[in-house]
Amino acid sequence: MSVRHAVRLFAVMLAAGCVHTNVTRLGNAPTRPPVKLENVAVYRTAAQVPGKYEEVGLLTSSGSSGMTSEAAMMKNMQFKAGEMGANAIILDAVSEPSAGAKVAAAVLLGPFASPERQGKAVAIYIFPAEPKP
Repeated sequence: MSVRHAVRLFAVMLAAGCVHTNVTRLGNAPTRPPVKLENVAVYRTAAQVPGKYEEVGLLTSSGSSGMTSEAAMMKNMQFKAGEMGANAIILDAVSEPSAGAKVAAAVLLGPFASPERQGKAVAIYIFPAEPKP
């Protein structure tokens, strides 16, 4: 691993805080080389994807709502998708704990406890555009 790659990896981990992402590879998607974080696109819906693609994996992220942000969660999902050889993710949902859950966690577990923020996405590989004749 190059020093540059190690620094990027450390920056992603630091930015992601306490985010954990589970990865489940789908079907028979071929194994591709890793894709750098900055080359993994993010789409809100499948309709926004600009071409043919295949689903590579499912990403499920979670992290303390007090210690992580949606942006950090998304970056972590992009990083994990890139490790799988995916060049984009389609966001499914990010769920925030309710105000009641936050209060209950603070009362029952103390001021430093916070309920989990959760997010889901599909890692995809977008095929290169075919040249026009």
